[in-house]
Amino acid sequence: MKKTAIASIALAIIAAQAATESQAQVAAFDSVSTHQRGNRLSIGGYGEVALTRNFYSDNVYRYSQASKYKDAPGHGRFDIPHAVVYISYDFGKGWTMSSEIEFEHGGAGGAVEKEFEEAGEWEQETEKGGEVELEQFWIQKSFARWANIRVGHFVVPVGFTNAYHEPLNFFTVYRPEGEATILPCTWHDTGISFWGRSGDFRYEVQLIAGLDGFLFDRDNWIQNGAGSPFEFKVANKYGFAARIDNYTIPGLRIGLSGYYGRSMHNTFPHDLESNGNKYKEVKGTVAIGAIDFAYNAHNWIVRGNADYGYVGDAAAISEAKRNINATNAPYKKSPVGKNAFAIGVEAGYDVFSQINKTRRTNQKLYVFGRYDCYDSYIPSKQQAQYEYTKKIRMAAGINYHPIPQVAVKAEYSKRFFKSQYNDEPSVSLGIAYEGFFL
Repeated sequence: MKKTAIASIALAIIAAQAATESQAQVAAFDSVSTHQRGNRLSIGGYGEVALTRNFYSDNVYRYSQASKYKDAPGHGRFDIPHAVVYISYDFGKGWTMSSEIEFEHGGAGGAVEKEFEEAGEWEQETEKGGEVELEQFWIQKSFARWANIRVGHFVVPVGFTNAYHEPLNFFTVYRPEGEATILPCTWHDTGISFWGRSGDFRYEVQLIAGLDGFLFDRDNWIQNGAGSPFEFKVANKYGFAARIDNYTIPGLRIGLSGYYGRSMHNTFPHDLESNGNKYKEVKGTVAIGAIDFAYNAHNWIVRGNADYGYVGDAAAISEAKRNINATNAPYKKSPVGKNAFAIGVEAGYDVFSQINKTRRTNQKLYVFGRYDCYDSYIPSKQQAQYEYTKKIRMAAGINYHPIPQVAVKAEYSKRFFKSQYNDEPSVSLGIAYEGFFL
């Protein structure tokens, strides 16, 4: 009898430890293809609703004329930042297809209306903002656990937030602000990926279309460079991304990731690289390095990231963008900085772990704090200074999980600037889910 009891306790401890490790090992860029019940067809997704009150002005001149907007009224924003549907199918013999359709901010909408004020003319009008994107669509051949090839459109796992961007992977109502400001978020692109797992490591190397330097800007660094205003993605230049994660220590994941590629001459039309053009030799090399970690054990969750990036020829790219002649050219006119960085850390403790009833029902209540420091524009010597781009954001709040797939979030946050600017406090409420239906 004693042996049976001891064996049962041992199995329970092993199962609990395995559950903790599996939580730390879930990679968001793999979740789209998860077949949890052994089904060949897998359907799932995630979504967020966010309600925010910002106690500061949203006027576009609030930094350049800060004193004028010190006592300006605040503003509220209700939003659906992301609503995502996963669809994946296992064809057998190592062949799978996976896709991810994302509706950002409720999606976009339009309508044809008859304008009586303009002689009864029919007009196409935009009814609402937002985006609908095919964030992932790839076909994969798996040769072994350590060797898989994906071709198509997939997540570029550079930085913590891109690799782990589902809403249950961070405490704040919105995605961690530093990385989400300076990097594409979620970064997704078309190309070829080789990935696998070996021992305590997961690794991935990607060849993708290069970034477009004409879409870089002061407030978001390279964030918009992964997108395209055209019906196709320009790929005159190429980029290389890589990531490796280690899971040796139970409950802990440590990741390293990076990107390298050229961003100049990667737009349409491709004419600035012609002979005799003053910008022909400008390369616009982009290099990014990032380290991140997640610890999930002993009722604590602690996560952190540090990212640093470089854009070569930043002054020349900024000049070239400013001198574009076309009036409606879809490029960012503001300058891009030579460097940018983002540092963030958050920690939360499950206070329900100390209450028998909530522990038995698997409810969790994390009390958390988060710190972010980032700068989207660190100029070269010949570029102008814009000191408001360096921000510190601090947040504190709770995450309540009535069931493992749902989180109710609440937080108070504040952005801190240099003394000549106005700080930006806010309160946010949110609810999010993440899971599979089939």
